[in-house]
Amino acid sequence: MGVIEHWDRILAWLAEHAPATRAVLRPRYDALPELRVPIELQMWWSVYGGTEEGLYAEILPPFYTPLGADRAFVLRETHTSKPVDASEAGSATAGFHPEWLPIAFDGTGDVLAVDLRPGVLRGCVVEWDQERNEMIKPEWTSIVEMFDQVATSLETRSAVGHCYPMVNSAGELGWRTS
Repeated sequence: MGVIEHWDRILAWLAEHAPATRAVLRPRYDALPELRVPIELQMWWSVYGGTEEGLYAEILPPFYTPLGADRAFVLRETHTSKPVDASEAGSATAGFHPEWLPIAFDGTGDVLAVDLRPGVLRGCVVEWDQERNEMIKPEWTSIVEMFDQVATSLETRSAVGHCYPMVNSAGELGWRTS
């Protein structure tokens, strides 16, 4: 399965089990500009437009709201804190690398980003911790793997890493950490 099929699994689960979270997600209505990003990311952003400003949908563990393409590029410009270097995709680094493209935010400054540096792990998903100003290791090898693991976790109510899905009484998805 590809990125769209896994994203659709997540949307279907949200519609049935966490309708309040599903309700804040925007479809993509307008055409995307030509993007120089992995095809999986282009495909996802062709159907997903993010959330309205100030709204959260913590779909990605442990507390990340996926970004639409428009806000992703703006967020990258506000976070970039170091010059381009010769490091390879997936390698640990201090500072927010200019070849990372945010795909999700947590509201406190931390982000999940696709690592667009060259190398075998190009396209992996990294978690950048703003407070520590670092990324240690990739969380997923691709957004396809990330969405597959999240969809499977939701469908089976099992863990993704150290996080378990939970839905509150308002119909909002959240993640409990162990």
